[in-house]
Amino acid sequence: MKLRVLVFINALAVAITISAVNYYFQHKFYDMAITFVATIISSFIVFYWLIEKYVYSKIKLIYKLIHNLKLGRDLRDALGEHMSSDPINDVEQEVQEWAREKKIEIDMLRTQEKFRRDFLSNISHEFKTPLFAIQGYIEALQDDDFEDRDMARQFLDKASKNVDRLSYLITDLDEISKLESGELPINYSRFKINDLIKEVIESLEIKAKQHHIKLIFKQKYDEAIQVNADRQKITQVLVNLIDNSFKYGKEGGNTWITLFELHDQVLIEVTDDGMGIEEKYLPRLFERFFRTDTSRSRQIGGSGLGLAIVKHIVEAHQQTINVRSTEGVGSTFGFTLQKVGQNIPFTHIPILKS
Repeated sequence: MKLRVLVFINALAVAITISAVNYYFQHKFYDMAITFVATIISSFIVFYWLIEKYVYSKIKLIYKLIHNLKLGRDLRDALGEHMSSDPINDVEQEVQEWAREKKIEIDMLRTQEKFRRDFLSNISHEFKTPLFAIQGYIEALQDDDFEDRDMARQFLDKASKNVDRLSYLITDLDEISKLESGELPINYSRFKINDLIKEVIESLEIKAKQHHIKLIFKQKYDEAIQVNADRQKITQVLVNLIDNSFKYGKEGGNTWITLFELHDQVLIEVTDDGMGIEEKYLPRLFERFFRTDTSRSRQIGGSGLGLAIVKHIVEAHQQTINVRSTEGVGSTFGFTLQKVGQNIPFTHIPILKS
C-alpha cells in the first residue's frame, strides 16, 4: 500500500470520528461538514509528515540497504539508485527472499562442514592404516635383528606394499587437487572412442582373468564414433570404472562396456553383475574415500579416490556422469562425451569444485 493511501485512510477515519462527535453534540450538518473537511486536511498533513519523517524514511533506508546488498555495489551502480514506489510491500518480499537465500546458504555450509569433517576423518584413517602397518613391520625387524631372513623378507615385502599404497593415495589426492584448481589442462583431440575402449579392454585382460571376470564390449553401431576429448584422461576414466567393476563384481561374472549414440553426444556405460549398491548410497558414491562396504573395500585395496577422479575428469570436459544400481543385480556407470562435428569446447577449461 502506498504512503498517501495509507495516510488518507487514517485521516479519513479521524475526520469521520470527530465529525460524528460534533454532530452528536451540535446537530448541525454545516458544522459537521466544516469539521470533517478541516480535520481530514489537517490530519492528512500531520500524519503524512510524521510517518514520512519517523517511519517511512527508515523503511526506505532499510529497503535501500537490503536492495543494494542483494545486488552488490557494482551491479547497483550499473542500475542506478532505483527506489520502489512501494517499499513497505517490497521490503517484506525482499526480506522473505533474502531469508530463503540465507537458509539455503546455511544449509549448504552445514553440508560442506559435514563433508569436511568426514573427509578429514577418512583421510586420517586411510593414511594411518598403512603407516601403522609399516611401523609394525619395521619394529618387528628391529627386534628380530634380521636373524630370520625369510620372515624379514616377508615383512619387507609387506612394508613395501603399504608404501605403495601411501604413494597411490598421495598421487591421487594430488591429481584431484590439480583437477580442481585447473592446473591439469584438458588437452582436446579427436579420436575414435571405439578404438580406445578396445585398447583399454586389451590392457585389462590379465587383471580381468585374475578376478575371473569376462570383459564384453557391446558395440551398438558398426561405424566408428569420433569424439572430442582428452584421450589420456578418458583412458583413465575407463580404466577406473572397469577396475571398479572388478573390485565389486562377482567372481565368474561379466563386465559390459556399451556405446550409445545420442544427438550430439555419445554415452559410454560400464555395467557389472556384482553385489550392487543400496539406493541411499548412490548420491555420495563419487565423494572422496566414500565406501559402501568398508571391510571389503579395505581387503580389495585401492585409494578410494577412483570414482572421485572419474567425476572430476568428466565434469572438466563439461559432460555428465551418472550411476544406477540394484542390490544383488549389479551397477551401471555412464558418462557422456562430445561427438566430433558439434560445438568443440575450449582447449582448457578449469574444473568447478563439487
